[in-house]
Amino acid sequence: MQLTVEKQEEHLLIRKSIQSLCKKFPESYWSELDERKAYPEEFIQALTNDGWLSVLIPEEYGGAGLGITEAGIILEEINRSGGNAGAGHAQMYTMGALLRHGNEEQKQRLLPKIASGEQRLQAFGITEPTAGSDTTSITTTAERKGDHYEIHGQKIWTSRAEHSDLMMLLARTTPKEEVAKKTDGLSLFILDMKDQADNIEIVPIDTMINHATTEVFFDGAEVPVENMIGEEGKGFRYVLGGMNAERILIASESVGDGMYFVDKAVDYANEREVFDRPIGKNQGVQFPISESYMEIQAANLMRDRACELFDAGEKCGEEANMAKYLASESTWKAANAAMTTFGGYGFATEYNIERKFKEARLFIVAPVTNNLVLSYVGQHVLGLPRSF
Repeated sequence: MQLTVEKQEEHLLIRKSIQSLCKKFPESYWSELDERKAYPEEFIQALTNDGWLSVLIPEEYGGAGLGITEAGIILEEINRSGGNAGAGHAQMYTMGALLRHGNEEQKQRLLPKIASGEQRLQAFGITEPTAGSDTTSITTTAERKGDHYEIHGQKIWTSRAEHSDLMMLLARTTPKEEVAKKTDGLSLFILDMKDQADNIEIVPIDTMINHATTEVFFDGAEVPVENMIGEEGKGFRYVLGGMNAERILIASESVGDGMYFVDKAVDYANEREVFDRPIGKNQGVQFPISESYMEIQAANLMRDRACELFDAGEKCGEEANMAKYLASESTWKAANAAMTTFGGYGFATEYNIERKFKEARLFIVAPVTNNLVLSYVGQHVLGLPRSF
């Protein structure tokens, strides 16, 4: 991707600004949160105050009006600093359906409040216990009752629901057996969770990482008709339209994590001496770090290509999926290389390797499992038969 001098300078400024902000939240901050399984409220508020979570919102609605390239840089630098951008990344890509498919009234009403931080759109209600990755099999229903829809059902792995005012919710408005295509009959809504708190139950899930993830139960929660995104029954395609942004941004976080591991492993390998020599002299230590670095840089190039296509409004499903796969796989390899470099000390919480090690593993399976990425490439890129 050939950038103008102005763009290069802008990107460098973004990187330096994020690095400066992250210095106020050192690794001790993240370790303490991890120990308490707490949400980084102060960090997310700082990102909000500086406008970093609203970069994709057009300027006329209070955002910065930047592209996915700039959004990726922000998330990459957060993770490279030792932080965890996952606590806020959903607000960047979740609002994509609203930006692309929402009407002008919805944008005028919702986006300025999201941009300013008055309201948070962090929760994405799609996955269900019995459906898993088979989104067309979800059973949460939205029944039209005059001027509103009534929601009944359950979502799972709904991250940040306790820290969000609004939820992007996918529900079935027409029974699956009554539609011509199983992807039809699903509708997308903006649910005001604070307004409907009496009809929503949020149950935290105790997890190894991603401590803000939950189950959400809906018992008659009401969504005004004017909060439906686009047309009734076409929500599935609206969600798919946002998947490319999600994969690109997850790839960006993985690249940041990967470079974190490389940075830490290189520093430790140069400093740590055993048998009167730095362990970085040993090929058994040096080569895995080098290999990981090369693979991360290759994944970074694919991420950049996906960003370029996305920002140009061109098709980028192939590149976005491959970027997510390559970045998460190469970073997981880097995580293991760093753990091996640190040896026993890698398991000690004071070095932070074990914390980031756990975080890096998540992106192999979420928000889309890499096996599904392989299936996508096999079917839609290579023309092989559908594997499931």
